[in-house]
Amino acid sequence: MSKITGSEAIIKCLLEEGVDIIYGYPGGAIMPVYDELYKYQDKIYHVLTRHEQGATHSAQGFARISGRVGVAIATSGPGATNLVTGLADAQIDSTPMICITGQVSSHLLGSDAFQETDIIGISTPITKWNYQITKASEIPEIFAKAFYIAKSG
Repeated sequence: MSKITGSEAIIKCLLEEGVDIIYGYPGGAIMPVYDELYKYQDKIYHVLTRHEQGATHSAQGFARISGRVGVAIATSGPGATNLVTGLADAQIDSTPMICITGQVSSHLLGSDAFQETDIIGISTPITKWNYQITKASEIPEIFAKAFYIAKSG
């Protein structure tokens, strides 16, 4: 079995879930995913929004009109906190949406590293479920669970 990066695992999981469009705004901590996404641009279309909040509202609109899970992507810190209004709205309206954010390296968690934010703590009251992945090996299981929960009413 060959090793793949966490970013490659994320893109492969999105493809396995039938995702062919995502909405987002790039930043430092999520750039490895964007680099991988570029390799799959013929399979997943990325809509570059002007702001992370626009990404969540776009993903939410997509989910409402398509009946599929909307996907938004942003960097850590302010990028992640800019998703909050869209997350809350999706929760209130029972709209299936997944948000993927970057985060500081695991060894820096809890050290007030640049753009480190407790997005799990912030988003817990306004999401059905959230999880901070710390090992690439967790990605397939966590993504499958996230999509299952998003689709479950």
